[in-house]
Amino acid sequence: MPASTWMKVARSGDGETVGYLAPLAPDWSEVQPYNLLGHAVGGPTDFLAGEERLLERGISELAERWQLRDPDPELCNGVVILEVSQDGIVVAHADLTKALVFGKRLTVPWPDVAGALARER
Repeated sequence: MPASTWMKVARSGDGETVGYLAPLAPDWSEVQPYNLLGHAVGGPTDFLAGEERLLERGISELAERWQLRDPDPELCNGVVILEVSQDGIVVAHADLTKALVFGKRLTVPWPDVAGALARER
């Protein structure tokens, strides 16, 4: 499903988008939940369960350290997410950013359905 068919799921308190639901059935009776990066969150489910899954998960994972699947040599030790938009996911060197040093930035296509980014374990 192209991202243009995805529906935003937002928190009721502040309207912050926490993820997306992609229809797997024409009547939206079955959906695939995706986080803000475009990564699948669990498997297919019904609409209400998918929405609840995303609301419970929230957006805190965006503040974590990530790894690039095919890293640029300057970014091979982990990255942090600086920005997520339909224009792309902007990442930068995790340690330099933490030290408030401006380094190389890279934009990963959004949604990241190819899995270019993975959470560091």
